[in-house]
Amino acid sequence: MTRSIASLFLAGALLCGGACTNMTKTEQGALSGGAIGAGAGAGIAAISGGYVGVGAAVGGVLGGVAGGLYGHEQEKKAVAHHHSKKKKKQQTKETTS
Repeated sequence: MTRSIASLFLAGALLCGGACTNMTKTEQGALSGGAIGAGAGAGIAAISGGYVGVGAAVGGVLGGVAGGLYGHEQEKKAVAHHHSKKKKKQQTKETTS
């Protein structure tokens, strides 16, 4: 049972790895956080003698939420950085004109 869950997790991670190129930072964070959380939850449940499926589900949900929040913050920082660079460029054009 644990081996089949690990195999499915690995196959899903490999398939999603190539699909992340056209995703926003929020989507990438949610996907990777969910995958990491599911793996961690399954591992912790297996070690502690709990239900592996429940551990994977709980870990996946919590990891997905945390990863999505982190990715969203990174996306906001990137947009703010882009706008500040654009504003500086405009100011430089205005002073040299």
